[in-house]
Parts: sequence; structure tokens; C-alpha cells
Amino acid sequence: MKNDLFVTAGEVAQDLGVSKPFAYKLVRQMNEELEAKRFITIAGRVSRKYYEEKFYGMAQAN
Repeated sequence: MKNDLFVTAGEVAQDLGVSKPFAYKLVRQMNEELEAKRFITIAGRVSRKYYEEKFYGMAQAN
């Protein structure tokens, strides 16, 4: 079952064509950014919405 709320480091690695260790580093960096904004994070996973905005510029124009 696919989780639509979060993206895992494995999915990041596959999407971006990078190694899993580097994907974990990217997820950790994004989670640190979210924690600085006082969001609760989960290790090894990042908000799918934040990931898409960060890498694909898919921010909604609302």
C-alpha cells in the first residue's frame, strides 16, 4: 500500500536516481528544514507535498 502523505528515502533515491545513503541525507536535510518551521517529522520519511515543492517546484498557487 502506497502512502500518499509521506515519501520514503527509497522513493527519493529512485525518483532522483541517487544512492539510498544520499537520499537519506536529503530526507534528513528536508526534515531539519521542517523542524526549524516547528513541524513534527518522521525519520526516513518526508512530507510528499514538501518534497514535491522542493524538487519539482509543484507549490500550489493559492
